[in-house]
Amino acid sequence: MESNHKILLLDDESDLLELYQDILSRLSSRPQVQTATTGARALAMLASQPFRLLICDLKMPAMDGLQVLAIVRRRHPELRTVVMTGTEDEEFRSRAYALGVDLFWLKPETQQNMQMFLECIESLLSREVDHGFRGIQSKSLIDLVQMECLSQSSIVLRVTNGSSMGRIWIHCGELTDAAVEDLVGEEAFLNILSWKSGTFETLPAEPDRSRTIFKPVNGLLLESAQAMDETAGRMEDGSPRQREQDRASRRVSALVQAGAEWAVCLPSGDARPVEVCGTQSGEELAGWMRVACEACRSLSEQLNAGPLGQLRGVHAEREVLLLPWEDKTFLVGWQTGVDAEHALEKSKKIAFSWDS
Repeated sequence: MESNHKILLLDDESDLLELYQDILSRLSSRPQVQTATTGARALAMLASQPFRLLICDLKMPAMDGLQVLAIVRRRHPELRTVVMTGTEDEEFRSRAYALGVDLFWLKPETQQNMQMFLECIESLLSREVDHGFRGIQSKSLIDLVQMECLSQSSIVLRVTNGSSMGRIWIHCGELTDAAVEDLVGEEAFLNILSWKSGTFETLPAEPDRSRTIFKPVNGLLLESAQAMDETAGRMEDGSPRQREQDRASRRVSALVQAGAEWAVCLPSGDARPVEVCGTQSGEELAGWMRVACEACRSLSEQLNAGPLGQLRGVHAEREVLLLPWEDKTFLVGWQTGVDAEHALEKSKKIAFSWDS
């Protein structure tokens, strides 16, 4: 990922601009974040210097966000654009996407939504723009669904792949329905999950939607991952990107089969990136792993107790198991109350199959 990309924030609320400028400046890619309070000022800044991304409010005096986006699309077609607004309006959403915006996002109100928004922005700054789902290129659709279910969300995911558009309904963390073209229920859900790339939107929940899917989401994710494995097995020589996607699907499959919620792999040394499956808090968890491993190493030296075998943490909402494995360290999340021996054995299987 390139460093020091430039982001332009456009909003007529100065206090909000200052807040988001501070938040976005702390992204891991360390972008340069500049601000503008009027559409005219933003257009002048875009004309005078190169920006990677424009984040634009919709409702502003004189020149509104849609007018700015229409001009930007003509003058700067390569610029990535995000609408961040407090206006929940389908007409505005449709008009924004018709202008070619990369992402339409309601102003984050919760920590979870903020974290996902920041991941979207980080991925839009990345070079990798020709695969994955726009907004979270580093994650598959399986990851996205799993994250929403683990977070006990109630939302509708609208997923677009070319001319195809599907919807996935999630209520209180449970998958309840899916629809694409003339398919509904499980068949529609598996069809949508087979898409390799596209765009997604999070829409308001529809709690009154009739339920057509009753199978646990982990079971359906496993079916999808197995289908991807079978497809990959028929390919004699996949591309590096295809091999990476296949590896990701196998990790999801291993996680689902084990019954774990998520896993984080921390390779030894700082040069290799953290690898994550099933959670959007990989870097934060990796930081905790480093601290925990260092504390155990220091204690082991004082007690002359030998290397760390495993470390188990119990919380009211979740249990975690820290497991050193060859040249990596794994942290696996489990539901509270899981049998300790079961968690250890299954965590070892996840570690063993991670790079297989």
